[in-house]
Amino acid sequence: MADAIVLITTQADKVSEAAKKIVEIPGVKDVYSVAGDVDLVAIVSADDFDDLSTIIPDGIAKVPGVAGTQTLMAFRTYSREDDLAAFDLGGDRARRFCRVFR
Repeated sequence: MADAIVLITTQADKVSEAAKKIVEIPGVKDVYSVAGDVDLVAIVSADDFDDLSTIIPDGIAKVPGVAGTQTLMAFRTYSREDDLAAFDLGGDRARRFCRVFR
């Protein structure tokens, strides 16, 4: 699995239209409108890093209204939910866990 965070700059009057087109691209999980140096942030997930080269430069960067992108490659995911789940084996989750290992 390969994940990336894409920072996207758009033409001032094309933020909404670009976001709607970007979120339709296969592999794009979410698109956020943000304040700051960029206009949009896209969360991208692909089977491998080679697929990102299709999704980002051949997809996101070519959407009308997109003026530029900067890609941050994700190496490891840290999630509070994952940490909590590792210690939560109570109730139904414990029963399912025990059934799997019988």
